[in-house]
Amino acid sequence: MEPLATDEIIEEIHAVRREHAASFNFDIERIIADLKKSERIHTEQGWPLVQAQETPPTDRPSKQIRFAHG
Repeated sequence: MEPLATDEIIEEIHAVRREHAASFNFDIERIIADLKKSERIHTEQGWPLVQAQETPPTDRPSKQIRFAHG
């Protein structure tokens, strides 16, 4: 079976995240501070900030599929 193109994209995202974390010696507090700084800069430049949902929707297809064969 041929790998999906998204596998390459996901691997690239993981590589970027690993590189970012390594630049802060994998210190989670410094990583979070940097992400918040980046978020602040982008919002000051007018980029919209999308807030995460408090609870995920329950009508997602993945939930329906999960129990479709059970």
